[in-house]
Amino acid sequence: MHRTLLHLLRWTLLILPVSLTAGSLVALFLWLLDKAIVFRFGHTWLLFLLPAAGVLIYFLYKYLGKNAEAGNNLIMDEIHEPGGGVPARMAPLVLGTTVLTHLFGGSAGREGTAVQIGGSVAQWWARRFGLTAPDVRILLTTGIAAGFGAVFGTPVAGAIFALEVLALGRMRYDALLPCLIASVGADLTCKAWGIHHTAYAISSPFHIDWLRLLEVIGAGALFGLAGWLFSETTHAVKRYGNRWVRPAWLLPILGGGLVILMTFILGTQDYLSLGVLGIHKDSVTIPSCFHAGGASSFSWLWKLVFTAVTLGTGFKGGEVTPLFFVGAALGNTLAVLSGAPVDLMAGLGFIAVFAGATNTPIACTIMGVELFGAGNLLYYAIACFTAYYFSGHSGIYPSQRVGVSKVDAFREHTGATLREVQHTRLNVRKQWLKKWKNSCSLFWRG
Repeated sequence: MHRTLLHLLRWTLLILPVSLTAGSLVALFLWLLDKAIVFRFGHTWLLFLLPAAGVLIYFLYKYLGKNAEAGNNLIMDEIHEPGGGVPARMAPLVLGTTVLTHLFGGSAGREGTAVQIGGSVAQWWARRFGLTAPDVRILLTTGIAAGFGAVFGTPVAGAIFALEVLALGRMRYDALLPCLIASVGADLTCKAWGIHHTAYAISSPFHIDWLRLLEVIGAGALFGLAGWLFSETTHAVKRYGNRWVRPAWLLPILGGGLVILMTFILGTQDYLSLGVLGIHKDSVTIPSCFHAGGASSFSWLWKLVFTAVTLGTGFKGGEVTPLFFVGAALGNTLAVLSGAPVDLMAGLGFIAVFAGATNTPIACTIMGVELFGAGNLLYYAIACFTAYYFSGHSGIYPSQRVGVSKVDAFREHTGATLREVQHTRLNVRKQWLKKWKNSCSLFWRG
């Protein structure tokens, strides 16, 4: 018993500085982000400077970032296979550049920034404590939990997310309690600085019947496919942009220009920035998606495209809040088509598209409880678990590993990173296209 108490006391003392530092920095980040977004609402001309902001971000990372450019994936790689560590410069760099992205209208989120802040802070404290490699791995995992729990005000989901996101279908419990302590501590610290999170609610009472179950299962499949589409589109924009655009600093100019062009074609700024606040009362936002008429049929797709272009061309920020937007807007559309309660379907989309794109169905189910209440827990689980399977072996984090294959047909992916799975899939596609071209050539030659 005394060994258990000493173990818990040791980790509590190690984690408290991480929680306090990460929670405070996330609070500063959220405060600056709110100020930047409100300022942009009052000065819409700032959007025209988005390409210039992208070039500035590019050169900041080129000359100051070093390996910090890898972001969340660097933290995951360090947890799986310790190397050079997570640089302390990651925290201020990603904080400042994310605020810049939002100030000038880029469509991005905040989770990635908060997680990078948490990981950078955890590595900094690990060096000060002189921890061994296994302990550094645990402390880095608590940094993910601290950042996630603080930025969304969901400490339990934050703790589970940190454990679940590292590998598909597999969780290690050696960091379970440390992650919970870190997430709760960072969340309390963030709130102590006066930061308030957006409140969401599902007022529709829980009602179970076979038709509703089938609706939720079908919606869960579509949410998973939306998560897959988001991941694949973002990766494709980045992959082909880096391959075709030279010099590299032209890529954010092109991306910023595309965002401006799409904004004018659609005649709305609803798909810029976070999507939590709107310029006017009729704006499409995440909260508006919980009400009938709060989104158009393709609002989810436009937000997906805006975010893929923004993040894929070098701007900084997270993917999760845009995923919330995509999911809530798609849920709104599905509710209109099926006649299901709008707030319920929007809430399910909110968490399930996120579950599909990050491969964290348990954390997202718990997030549903923390955000919307436990009344519809069964539907949260069905939607998130279904979305998890239908998103396939893809995700927004290429360094995520396949711990357990989702289906037996892809068992050969076990142990590989999603980056390696994607490369294998692309090589197979290239070989198939080459054979197809050769067959066509032989056919025309007679």
